[in-house]
Amino acid sequence: MRMIGLQNIRKLKKYSQQKVAMELSISREALSYYENGQRSPDVDMLLRLSAYFNVSIDYLITGKEFEERKKG
Repeated sequence: MRMIGLQNIRKLKKYSQQKVAMELSISREALSYYENGQRSPDVDMLLRLSAYFNVSIDYLITGKEFEERKKG
């Protein structure tokens, strides 16, 4: 699954893939794979990315904040 929000927030903050990768102790290629849907990060990495960018995991994946579903 392509992580739309991850790429969006990284570009919004004007961070290079290399900068983010170095600060999270992962390879630039791994970050690229996450952004393009070639690999899926594990839960620990999702939490680290969420904390790093100060956004929800929902946002990292979908590019949107969590919205409650209407019952009915």
